[in-house]
Amino acid sequence: MNSKISNYQHHNYNTIVCMQNSDINTKKHDNNFTGVNFTSNPINTIPQSIQTAPNFRAEFVSKDEQKKYTTLLNMTDKNSRKNLEVLFKKGVLLNSDSNDSSSVLDNLYKIATTERARGLSNLSLLSDTINTLANPFIITQQFGDIPSEYRDQALKAYCADNQSNLLTQALAEQEIDVPHSGTCVASSIEFNLAKEMPAEFTRFVEGLTSPNVSVEKTIKLKNLADNTLDAIWLLNAFEVPYKADNFDEATLKFAPDKNALLRAQIQTTHRDPLERSPIDVLMQSTLMQIGSQQSYNSLSDKRAGKFNQNDKGLIEFEKTFTESVVEDKNKLSITYQKVDENARLVGYETDFNTMKKHILQALNMGENVIIGYTQVDPNNVIINGHEITIVGTKQNKDGTISFICNDTDDNISKPIEYNEKFLLPKIHHAALPESVLRDDINMVENWVEGLNSYKEMKRQAA
Repeated sequence: MNSKISNYQHHNYNTIVCMQNSDINTKKHDNNFTGVNFTSNPINTIPQSIQTAPNFRAEFVSKDEQKKYTTLLNMTDKNSRKNLEVLFKKGVLLNSDSNDSSSVLDNLYKIATTERARGLSNLSLLSDTINTLANPFIITQQFGDIPSEYRDQALKAYCADNQSNLLTQALAEQEIDVPHSGTCVASSIEFNLAKEMPAEFTRFVEGLTSPNVSVEKTIKLKNLADNTLDAIWLLNAFEVPYKADNFDEATLKFAPDKNALLRAQIQTTHRDPLERSPIDVLMQSTLMQIGSQQSYNSLSDKRAGKFNQNDKGLIEFEKTFTESVVEDKNKLSITYQKVDENARLVGYETDFNTMKKHILQALNMGENVIIGYTQVDPNNVIINGHEITIVGTKQNKDGTISFICNDTDDNISKPIEYNEKFLLPKIHHAALPESVLRDDINMVENWVEGLNSYKEMKRQAA
């Protein structure tokens, strides 16, 4: 989350993050709307910055690797087999840039040949993982319906979690049907992990779908705060199970909420087109758990936790913490929009050219940029917020650029384009490397910013 965060003010964006399917998505299907285009051909999903890295190779160095590859080829369907071959040729399959140095191939082999969590299918998980690595744009946040054979089980689990009474029972039917997901932050981080860190993504999938339904990760504490005690404070505040053996590193345990497996089982047997895969279910639940202080419920898509007054989605502080521990990188979240106490957009902390410069510099460093954008009503009051990921740019004939983006809430399994004139005014915040922002802003410790925001929230609620 970066050891530092901008001193730009943090407003009540937490009340609007990831609440509904936004109008910006519905306008994509309006032929008269010129702000958005779909790319005619999917862009290369393997970033140039990592294609040439030493840990990307396209030749086997042992008989064990060859054997595993042959086994996977014999277990996959035609489409997945083709994608597996592409991953091998591009050097992705043998990439081992994961937290424990296991390769994509190693973890795919475990997914295919070892026991999975109850109700999950080895072959289905294998295909979903391969296909997601080949095209991360298929990752979605769309919940599926709960079919009749699972409904009683889901209702009982929901009522058990919410101190069952007549009112809870009456509401349960509505609560477990999720028409609009609040997992845009989680699904954006999932997408980024699959696209930029394929070995680590596959390691996460293997662990979360195993009988343990969890995965451990060792992180550098300096990627959370300059001071070790502050980093430990953050881990305790977010209630992430961890073990710190020294002052430099900690081993964290990530797991989905207890109801996520039921959702994953449903998606294994009753998944409709454009709905989440079982992998999406477990990954997004895990990421929501990390950010919401272990308070997420996959049945209702709601959360509690100390940092957010809203029961849907993650706020900026929570999002940045989650990105930081999952990617083990110094992340900085910068707020660009000025918003008053009535959630009215009143201006910007910097000009659009500077904003664009920040994003372009991050992209040139090989970093995708997860942004939060807002929508306003005719009075400039913010009515909605959503997270998407900028993965590249395209030069236009008129001299402007278009940002190539991924939106996990648009039912489109390929990149989309937003012209800079359309998108830049809507950007509320962005996650960027500190080096991009160092010369433009003053910064304070991220954990200080988060704590102050928490105290202010408590003061307003009093």
